[in-house]
Amino acid sequence: MATSIPSQPPSGDAKSFDVVATYHRLLQEDPDLTMPVAAIEALILGLANTPATTVSETLDLVSKLTAQLKKSIPNAISLSAGTDLFQQYLISNLQRPSARGDFDSIRGHLVQNGRLFVERAKAARETIAGFGRHFIRDGNTVLTNGGSRVVGSLLRSAAESSNDRGRGSIRFRVIYVVSPASHTSNESESEANIHALRERDIPVATIPPTAIAYCMDMVTSCFVGAEGVVENGGVVNRLGTLQMATLAKAAGKPFYVVSESHKFVRLYPLGQQDLGIEQNIVDFKTAKGSENDETGEDKGASPRDEGVADMDGSQDAMVGAAASSTAAPACRPEEAVDYTPPHLIGGIITESGVLLPSAVSEELIKIWF
Repeated sequence: MATSIPSQPPSGDAKSFDVVATYHRLLQEDPDLTMPVAAIEALILGLANTPATTVSETLDLVSKLTAQLKKSIPNAISLSAGTDLFQQYLISNLQRPSARGDFDSIRGHLVQNGRLFVERAKAARETIAGFGRHFIRDGNTVLTNGGSRVVGSLLRSAAESSNDRGRGSIRFRVIYVVSPASHTSNESESEANIHALRERDIPVATIPPTAIAYCMDMVTSCFVGAEGVVENGGVVNRLGTLQMATLAKAAGKPFYVVSESHKFVRLYPLGQQDLGIEQNIVDFKTAKGSENDETGEDKGASPRDEGVADMDGSQDAMVGAAASSTAAPACRPEEAVDYTPPHLIGGIITESGVLLPSAVSEELIKIWF
């Protein structure tokens, strides 16, 4: 998908540009777009369509648009990885000595380079598939869940590589964990991945989450995507990923996370309640109704949110996010996520190669500093 970007910013302001509507439109127009990349594209369009004449105005504009995006999304972890990366990109480029010339040309250059970044981020999926397909061998049975596009790309690449070698026999099988009662976009993406694999003569079985332990004995390895890879090498992904990783570890089966590096996020959770989002997965009820409704706990951020690392890289951004957290909608149950700690993860397959969880912090340092 190619988004047209004007060479000169037209008249307007941050209020007239609807960054939230733009973000959702980009996701609808391009099914292959990830949340971080869609967020970056939305910010680029906002920067291109809203005038700013100084460095401080530009950074303030991007900060305001970012806050609007995060406020509107129930689970902004994946989105934050993209917006924070783009903000860091702007700061590092605007602080260079070469950025002291004509501001309009510098601004235009940043916008165009931002588009180049988006295109490279999209291409990362195929690079990851090239690395990851070597982890799947003849006779393997792969276990996966969710509608991860990058995992789907990896499995399709593995299936096509067998055909390239002239082998007519099926080389591996896939067990897909799905929730039959759910009709979310995640499940639609799961169906698309399943259909694409079966079209390539790869046998796919679908199971409910309650059957993971039962099937683990026949599994060779597990592959999951990520909404965010956090600083300690853990992963935030759809609810049930922690269960799969725990069972895989107990059974001695390798558990791999497949993720683009633009999903590496500056967040350091210590447990499930440290993600900084409102999910209400556990809702205690009596005959009088929900305890959350009685206490009002579901209407604000968790007290432990104050200990969550600042994903914007600034104290002001964290204060702003905390102030607006009450306005953010809560995640629906079918969109809930959990945190899988690094000791359960065998490796993280990225476009830069295969990383151990302990190497994520070093990768983040390279990206940010």
